[in-house]
Amino acid sequence: MIEEFRRRLSEAKTFGEIFELVKKAVKKTIGLHRAGLELVLMDLPNNIGAAHEVGSNMIIMNETLLEAFLQVARNKVEVNSYVFVILLHEYLHSLGYIDEEEVRYIVKRIVADVIGEDHVTYHLATNSLFDLYPELQMIGPGGIGRDTKIVRDFDRESTHYIG
Repeated sequence: MIEEFRRRLSEAKTFGEIFELVKKAVKKTIGLHRAGLELVLMDLPNNIGAAHEVGSNMIIMNETLLEAFLQVARNKVEVNSYVFVILLHEYLHSLGYIDEEEVRYIVKRIVADVIGEDHVTYHLATNSLFDLYPELQMIGPGGIGRDTKIVRDFDRESTHYIG
């Protein structure tokens, strides 16, 4: 199972493909599932990688931080691992886990189970992004700015109704 997850994560080309892995990992490890989420990219304060408002169907990812990470990541596996950890964390919030410490612990456990502790994904799940990539501290505090972008074909299980 670990090799399959690693292979699929390294080959993923879209947010949607990575999110499918997130949902599969959560289903396999803690047995929970949810469909109907949207991903929105927008500027946030740079100490926030992403956010999920309780009761909503949106995950909001910090576009500025993502763009900065794309500049410092050494390869596609690091980028996909970063996106995986961010989406996993927010997906758990969407499933009703509110406490940040509990969510961080569950993220760590899920990543260890499906990807392993010897992978960059585990390091991203268990360490501060700014400790692993100190050059990211130079991007400043961030904040609200550019227009939001809705990521198309993010959650392929979403049902669309024609009204």
